[in-house]
Amino acid sequence: MSMSSARVAIVGGGLSGLYAAYLLEQHGLRDYVLLEARSMVGGRITSAGIENAFFDARRNRFDLGPAWFWPAFQPELDRLVSDLCLERFEQHGMGDMLVERSPHEPPLRTAGYAMSPPSMRLVGGMGALVDALREKLPATRIATDRQVHRLRLSAGRIELDARSSQGQSATYEAERILIAIPPRLAATSIDFMPGLPAPLHREWNSTSTWMAAHTKYVAIYDNPFWREQGLSGEARSATGPLAEIHDASMPGGHAALFGFLGMPARMRGRLTEEELRVHCRAQLARIFGPAAGHPLADMIKDWAADPLTATAADQDDIGGHGGAPSASAQASDWSGVLTGIASEWSPHFPGYLAGAIEAARLGVQSMTTAATGAP
Repeated sequence: MSMSSARVAIVGGGLSGLYAAYLLEQHGLRDYVLLEARSMVGGRITSAGIENAFFDARRNRFDLGPAWFWPAFQPELDRLVSDLCLERFEQHGMGDMLVERSPHEPPLRTAGYAMSPPSMRLVGGMGALVDALREKLPATRIATDRQVHRLRLSAGRIELDARSSQGQSATYEAERILIAIPPRLAATSIDFMPGLPAPLHREWNSTSTWMAAHTKYVAIYDNPFWREQGLSGEARSATGPLAEIHDASMPGGHAALFGFLGMPARMRGRLTEEELRVHCRAQLARIFGPAAGHPLADMIKDWAADPLTATAADQDDIGGHGGAPSASAQASDWSGVLTGIASEWSPHFPGYLAGAIEAARLGVQSMTTAATGAP
């Protein structure tokens, strides 16, 4: 079997992996390979839409993963959005919100509240950020459908064993590894030889993966009819299945509502995807009126059912933003050659989009500092 070699191997092609590759390019360190298990890059960023001859399909997309960022206190991500010339807009929040306390009572209409600082979204969804970064990288440096399942230290270098979805094997060799998949997923899906220090392995395995416990539902419409009623599109429900609902409309494109399911992963796993859609449509009709029950299209993404995101531990996890675990394996054979850069390793924004940017920058920074011998 032939072996491909690179100075740096990035395991995972989500936002942190792509940004790490982008930074390596900026530093002139182009001897790297990015290995992504999925058939396309993006990781937990998934933006999808519907076909319409009147709209630019690439701009008219809706996020089934993370969607918001806050420029006021996430300046690093904000600068990247500006540098890539991406179009942003403020999350719609004007109007009243609705609160559903019981399926047998009309929802309570109450004054909405302005988010401060305001949350922002990207035209075309966060997939536009993935597309822009992807276009900055040489296609020859990215290998999709390559799930890394083993890392072996061998004579001062690291061998990465990967396999495709069809079971084909490939081996890569590198001097440094940047782990751009969530800590828990890395701890459970990659066989480290020699093993990680036991305390570090436990720490990674106990770190919640953001989005892994959640399901997101999007309903698409011709127009945002709720705004004509003075509603913001925001709602909360104690009945469900959607616990939290927001306006997801795209400027210059279709209108939409999205919500997070409030059902635990094991409970929603007992229902088919179509059954979940039916319940979501019925709830939207209860809250926003009959028109909401007849979207042009609707989409659902259960991240707990995605084996490239969630593990068995995520089935009972509440999926919050916790503290960042250790990003490196100090005082072990892996010290100085392995660094975690997925969003959960971010010191200030663990689990957020801005966390992926921060953790990737810190990982690349530590590697380039070590390479140049800078203090």
